[in-house]
Amino acid sequence: MTEPVVSRRERKKAATRQAIADAALRLFLERGYDHVSIKEIAETADVSTATVFKHFTGKEALVFDQEESTDARLAAAVRERPAGRSVLDALREHVLATWLPIAAHPQSAEFTRLVNTTPALRAYAERMWTRHADTLGVAIADEYGVDHDDLACATLARFVLEIPGLAQRQKDRRAAVEEVFDILTNGWQPPDRHHGPAGA
Repeated sequence: MTEPVVSRRERKKAATRQAIADAALRLFLERGYDHVSIKEIAETADVSTATVFKHFTGKEALVFDQEESTDARLAAAVRERPAGRSVLDALREHVLATWLPIAAHPQSAEFTRLVNTTPALRAYAERMWTRHADTLGVAIADEYGVDHDDLACATLARFVLEIPGLAQRQKDRRAAVEEVFDILTNGWQPPDRHHGPAGA
């Protein structure tokens, strides 16, 4: 009988966290990251500043509210893939399923611009990218029973995490993701002059 109570508490906690993150992003996009205080975010979300810090480690974390679970999802894509599916195919599916909806979001361009024009957010994003690459590299290495600093596994992890950035600039993002994974799967070949880039 206690299960529904726990679930309700968890749902309420998740809803509060989301309300804070939404309020923060709205204010950051309207006025710029550096011109918004934690106190203002708390007031907009109708919570205390203590509640904000209970859910987020700091101001940068408010912008990347989904990132905390990214490490776990990347590792799970490799470790929990169905029997018979290759690591590359599992990662291809993961990138298509998780990144394409984000890239298609109406606020995606605004969000990217906010991060790219704010040094603190750009630095935070780079630190997270490195952490994700390390996590993914370790998960891949574990699958093949090699050392965690194995160069081939680390290289693949970094290439996979570069794919959203490469595909972002293409007209057909799905085709671009598929093309890069094809290169990783089959090896790089000189481009065919009659075959333009993805989405061209």
